[in-house]
Amino acid sequence: MPDNNPKQSNGLMDSLAALVSTFVVIIHTRLELLSTDIEEEREHILSLLKLSLIALFFLMLGLLLMAVFIIVALWASYRLAAIGALASFFIVAGLIAWHFAKRKAKAKPRLFLASLVELQKDRQTLDPQQSSDQK
Repeated sequence: MPDNNPKQSNGLMDSLAALVSTFVVIIHTRLELLSTDIEEEREHILSLLKLSLIALFFLMLGLLLMAVFIIVALWASYRLAAIGALASFFIVAGLIAWHFAKRKAKAKPRLFLASLVELQKDRQTLDPQQSSDQK
């Protein structure tokens, strides 16, 4: 009889060690996925920022040159009307762009969505009672 207890406790300890090992592997995998999500998001934001700055520079340069061209062309007769109309156009265009930028910022997809989906799957796998409650 004394021999059975150590085997049972060894079996229990082995099972616990395997459970902990599995848990550590799951956590490690999820952290790697989270790290990948963060890196992808950072790269996406940087590339978007670079392209936006380049586009903004050339658009502003083009608008400035177009405004100067229109003012010089109308200098003799309608210079004040041309300056006022161009200023109004730029202000309205800026406000419209600001509105679209705010809408786009609010419509951004949820950060770490892939990680959250995987964690939810893990949670449902580990706790079948919870997954039946949510349905």
